[in-house]
Order: sequence, then structure tokens, then C-alpha cells
Amino acid sequence: MQIAIIIAGVLFSIGAVAALYRVIKGPSLLDRVIASDVFVATVMCVLGSEMAFNQHTETLPVILVLAAFAFLGSVSFARFMAKQDET
Repeated sequence: MQIAIIIAGVLFSIGAVAALYRVIKGPSLLDRVIASDVFVATVMCVLGSEMAFNQHTETLPVILVLAAFAFLGSVSFARFMAKQDET
């Protein structure tokens, strides 16, 4: 089980670093927004994996709040871009 935890940690770390790199260096605003969504999804997966490995559900409200913020952020950005395209 320790090997699975280490492999998952390494893969989640690579995903988080790649998403943060795209947030910082993204050539467009859309790239940065998508990368931030990927980063939030990675954090949610890390928290879910931690819950599965330690067999508890104490961080489930945190995951739900992160999911709500990610959804609202994506919808807000889509509405912003739609209004920008009209003008």
C-alpha cells in the first residue's frame, strides 16, 4: 500500500506543478482559467485519496466547497467571455 501512496503522490505532484506552470505562463486568459480548474480538481483528488487511504470522511465538506467554487468560477468566466464577445 505504501508504494501506491508514493506513486499517487508523485503523479498528483506532477499534475499540480504542470497546472501551476500553465497558470503562470499561460499565453491567454482561457489557458489560465482551465489550468486553475485542473489545479482545483487535482487538489480535490488528493483530498479524496487521503480520505480513502485513511478511511475517514472528515474532509468531504472541503471537497464539496472546492467543487462549488470551481463550478461557479467556470460559469462566471464563461459569462464574462460571452459578454465580452458581444461588444
